[in-house]
Amino acid sequence: MPEVSGARAVAGGIRLRLKVQPKARREGIAGWTPDPDGLALKLSVGAPPEDGKANAAVIALLAEALGVAKSAISVVSGATDRRKLVEIRGDERNLRAALDALLLQQGKKD
Repeated sequence: MPEVSGARAVAGGIRLRLKVQPKARREGIAGWTPDPDGLALKLSVGAPPEDGKANAAVIALLAEALGVAKSAISVVSGATDRRKLVEIRGDERNLRAALDALLLQQGKKD
């Protein structure tokens, strides 16, 4: 399946480009935002960007929002950057459907 928005199919799941705002007052997923590489999913987490706390918060937020285990999500690149690439393991169609439903529910899907 071709890339839609910031999600790309990989063997065993999908990869998402993220733009993360650490130390935010409100945690959540804000929708797609322009990124130098295309589109990225914008996330806000309350954790500070130190000792992997923000990465752990990103993983927890995505896991809860998409209904997957935290262990199914890993940061592939950008561990110390606001721009990240994460891989979510699972059925690609189910993951895309969960992501689309989440963004439609929030009214923020492009």
